[in-house]
Parts: sequence; structure tokens; C-alpha cells
Amino acid sequence: MTNGKLIKTVGYILLAVSTILFLLIFVVPWLPLSKKTIAVTTVVLIVAGEILFYSSVFLIGKSFIDKLWAKMQFWK
Repeated sequence: MTNGKLIKTVGYILLAVSTILFLLIFVVPWLPLSKKTIAVTTVVLIVAGEILFYSSVFLIGKSFIDKLWAKMQFWK
């Protein structure tokens, strides 16, 4: 595996993990935790998800961002 392909693979893995973290936000309120713990956990999941998402975009590259914008422009 070449270095560029490895970097893109790591980027896609980070993107998948960030998606999972964002989905976990919807699960946290149903866990038997205190309200303070739920709030802290939600904030940590949001921050970690954002960091991993932007890291993945950085690793995958501009072509990925262009494809993402093209898919999101379908309503215009």
C-alpha cells in the first residue's frame, strides 16, 4: 500500500469514527447517568466528532470536499 493510499484510508476510518460519535449523541440521554454526566458526555462526543471529521477531511483531501459539496447541492 502506498503512502498516499494509506493516508486516505486513515482519513476514511476517521470519518467513519466521527459519524459513529455523532450517532452516539442520540443514545446518551437513554443511559442511566446523571444529567451532568449526560451533558459532559454529549459535549465530549460533539468536540471529538468535530475534531475527527476535520482531521479526516484534511487527510482525504480537497477532492473529497468537492464531492461532498456536489452531493449536498442537489436541492439548488
